[in-house]
Amino acid sequence: MSRSRNAGQDRSRGRYRMPASLLAGLLAAGALAGCGAPAPELGPSAARQLQSHVLAVSEAAAANDPAASLQHLDELLTRLDALAANGEVSFRRHQSIKSSIDAVRADLAAQQAAETARKAAEKAAAEKAAAEQAAAAQAAAQAAAAARKAPAAVAPAPAPAKSATGKSKHKGNGKG
Repeated sequence: MSRSRNAGQDRSRGRYRMPASLLAGLLAAGALAGCGAPAPELGPSAARQLQSHVLAVSEAAAANDPAASLQHLDELLTRLDALAANGEVSFRRHQSIKSSIDAVRADLAAQQAAETARKAAEKAAAEKAAAEQAAAAQAAAQAAAAARKAPAAVAPAPAPAKSATGKSKHKGNGKG
């Protein structure tokens, strides 16, 4: 019976040996990976530079100026590309930031289009109101001019008067 117990313990030890050695290998690999100094995702200087550009974009957007926001966004992208070319921003981080810039650009472009449409609608409404006002003024002027040119109303001629005797002036035979 002791042999079957030992056999069971040997099997259980075998099960734990494989994961234990795998775990030890992973820990060793992790420790060795820490020895090399990988390039930073985003250097502190690069982060400060990009943050100042992001702030400019945010301020222009808060001021409801999509055109200025888009201009600052272009400057941000140019600076990001330059920092990535200098190795101050990793490729992965560059792609992540660029994706965010593209999303913000789409929002700003939509905002700018909506603002342009709103201004065009306001201008069209103002032009329509001015045209209606001008037409009303012209109609009033025409009515006033027509009233000045029209002859004064002529009073109807009085009905012929009867004579004091009550007889008509017509003399007739009366016979007949």
